[in-house]
Amino acid sequence: MKAPPSPASRGRVRGGLPARPGRKSGLARLGPLPWIAPVVLLILGVVIWPVFELIRTSFLNISIAGVVRGSAGTDKFKKLFDETDFGHVLIWTVLWTVVVVSVTMLLSLGLAQLFNQRFPGRNVTRWALIAPWAASVLMTAIGFKWMLNSTAGVLNTVMIDLGIIDKSKDWLGTPGTAWPWMMFVAVFVSLPFTTYTLLAGLQTIPGEVYEAARIDGAGAWQTYRGITLPLLRPAFLVGVVINLINVFNSFPIIWSMTQGGPGSDTATSTVFMYKLKETDIGESGAMSVVNFAMVVVLVLIFLKVSRWNKED
Repeated sequence: MKAPPSPASRGRVRGGLPARPGRKSGLARLGPLPWIAPVVLLILGVVIWPVFELIRTSFLNISIAGVVRGSAGTDKFKKLFDETDFGHVLIWTVLWTVVVVSVTMLLSLGLAQLFNQRFPGRNVTRWALIAPWAASVLMTAIGFKWMLNSTAGVLNTVMIDLGIIDKSKDWLGTPGTAWPWMMFVAVFVSLPFTTYTLLAGLQTIPGEVYEAARIDGAGAWQTYRGITLPLLRPAFLVGVVINLINVFNSFPIIWSMTQGGPGSDTATSTVFMYKLKETDIGESGAMSVVNFAMVVVLVLIFLKVSRWNKED
């Protein structure tokens, strides 16, 4: 007569066959899916679904009241491409983005290097740099707009009192002076983030590396070019990509200072898109699709040129 199976052997036997070692059941089979599911749902709701609706809207005929009147096919894109200001707006959008991002990153490199040194009042200046970032972009742009006002602006008053100009100048009334000032404001509000991103990167570089360079007789410029810049590359890439996206979509600065005028002479593609919705929502949707494609292309071009996934 056989002895009854022990509890351990019963756990290993199911239906007369030994259980598979390491076999999972229930939620364990789903692996990390339950943990990442909220993030996936958030991305679907905040990113994927709006992009889908954006593309769908660009192919619809929608009244100003928001009533869908059927499909428009590609007519909205054809209408958009026939706009007289379309090419001009695209060119200025690219120039706006490239100039602001380039100047911001160059200045941030210098500021990050400065704030990485020890000097009296370093903590105060670090905190002061946060001010443009902490303040609302819209409030900052409106403040500069008041300063540049052609009748009661501080800049005109000071320049007239100093004898630099004879009469008040409408700084935001013409593209030749409006673009530089808007770019200045965009750089002003972008500096804190990129500077602190690079400063964080500088503080991760071990001091022993610089000590070894000094022992080898490397000069300051050789050390910066051969050690600091290569080791700062990951932080630099992060700063450029995020700043690229932010500057491209920098609607509040331009809209609050010039509203893209006169006409569309100081409009970027995001401002131009907003102005189109007053007359044709479908055409504005088509411009939104073009904007989305442009920012993706700009980021991909930068990543390709910078060889972000290549080790030096």
